[in-house]
Amino acid sequence: MSYTILIPARLASTRLPNKPLADIGGVPMVVRVAQRVLSCPETAATTRVVVAADDPTIMSACHAYGIESVLTRVDHPSGSDRLAEACTALRLADSEIVVNVQGDEPLIDPTLPKALADLLSDRPGVHMSTAASPISDVADFLNPNVVKVVLDATQRALYFSRAPIAWWRDGSLNGVRALPSPAPLRHVGIYGYRVAFLRQFPTLAPAPIEVTEALEQLRALWHGYQIGVHVTDHAPGHGVDTPEDLERVRALISGTASA
Repeated sequence: MSYTILIPARLASTRLPNKPLADIGGVPMVVRVAQRVLSCPETAATTRVVVAADDPTIMSACHAYGIESVLTRVDHPSGSDRLAEACTALRLADSEIVVNVQGDEPLIDPTLPKALADLLSDRPGVHMSTAASPISDVADFLNPNVVKVVLDATQRALYFSRAPIAWWRDGSLNGVRALPSPAPLRHVGIYGYRVAFLRQFPTLAPAPIEVTEALEQLRALWHGYQIGVHVTDHAPGHGVDTPEDLERVRALISGTASA
């Protein structure tokens, strides 16, 4: 099955200016992300990988490494708006599948995009797909920056939250010292879409729960759309949001630090 991987790359970043072009072992970060997903043989053989850039300098960096890119507007309010514009520029049909890989995830599991595309292909009633992995650390369970997800019997998302969910009734009687069973799930921020739904998504009204939690994917659930979840045993690789994150990823890629 063929599908398209879209990597949004925005030059402006308050915590890490020019983040897509940050040097990691001599290669711009956004190029590292594209190379990472292309390291999966099945992806390299069947899949189009395109960077959705908001600045010509990002496109130039991609061109230097043979990575396809498309220029999008600088004023998009969300990543999904940028992806929708990229779908139009690439003339993708409504029935096609795209997978959104964030441009600051140079250590992403390269098998995840295909898993999300396969999920959508196999389940026509699901509008979006995403991923999750078991949480093994109490601190991560309590951390609001680690987004949690709970699933139904068919591995569709019931809810995403920054709060520790699912919560067991007696979990805090003596302080949270252990995880509930079965293990709670950490949401992994990668998404698959059918192009028709990706074009529709930015037109949906923001949901109250989306505003409260600051989680855009809750908009889909609030409006009644289904999100299928691929559960993987692999913990997500370290993303890059801050200069400290960048140094850690540089060390991991160079082999001078442990995961």
